[in-house]
Amino acid sequence: MPENIVAILPELWTATGQTALMLAIGLAAALLIGGPLGIALFLLSPGQSLAHRPSFAVLSWLVNTVRSFPFIILLVALVPLTRVVAGTSIGPVAAAVPLSFAAIPYFARLVEQSLRDVPRGVIEAAHAMGASEAQIVWHVLLVEARSGLVLALTVLAISFLSYSAVAGVVGGGGIGDLAIRYGYYRFQTDVMVLTVALLVVLVQLIQFAGNTIARRLDKR
Repeated sequence: MPENIVAILPELWTATGQTALMLAIGLAAALLIGGPLGIALFLLSPGQSLAHRPSFAVLSWLVNTVRSFPFIILLVALVPLTRVVAGTSIGPVAAAVPLSFAAIPYFARLVEQSLRDVPRGVIEAAHAMGASEAQIVWHVLLVEARSGLVLALTVLAISFLSYSAVAGVVGGGGIGDLAIRYGYYRFQTDVMVLTVALLVVLVQLIQFAGNTIARRLDKR
């Protein structure tokens, strides 16, 4: 094994943990905030039971506005807020702040699209039986769309794994930071290849896990 690889193995382990931390915080924010936001977008959209065009237009505009920012620009633009929330602008916890801001609208759109795949007849049948909106959300929409929601979360996780690597450019830590410091600044190509290979393995594992869970939840 090349000396460069052996020397950075402890740092590689630490960097992998930092990347996992960034992903965990970002995905948690997406689930807790982006999930309900996506449900609200669906329910307020034209043709749905709670349709309200002004509210839908405002929410949709906000989601599209945040999603229109390239992540590297959002990362820099949110530095003042990051300092307030995390107490610092560097490190994995600090990088998780802009990651969360980007993940919330991204996942909201994915949730909205997944809910649109639920057959309208199932929703109308639930309304006919007197189910409340909350019951329809919990026992119809989320149940019927659960397979698609898992796949949406899988897409989000893979996309934001690459975003977490970008965060390394500005001191966010993680695998991307390791690749920049050793593979780019020190011209250690073997380290760069190792970090890329590790990211490929992580993507494959996330996709495999997501596909497996989605397939088991899909009762169609």
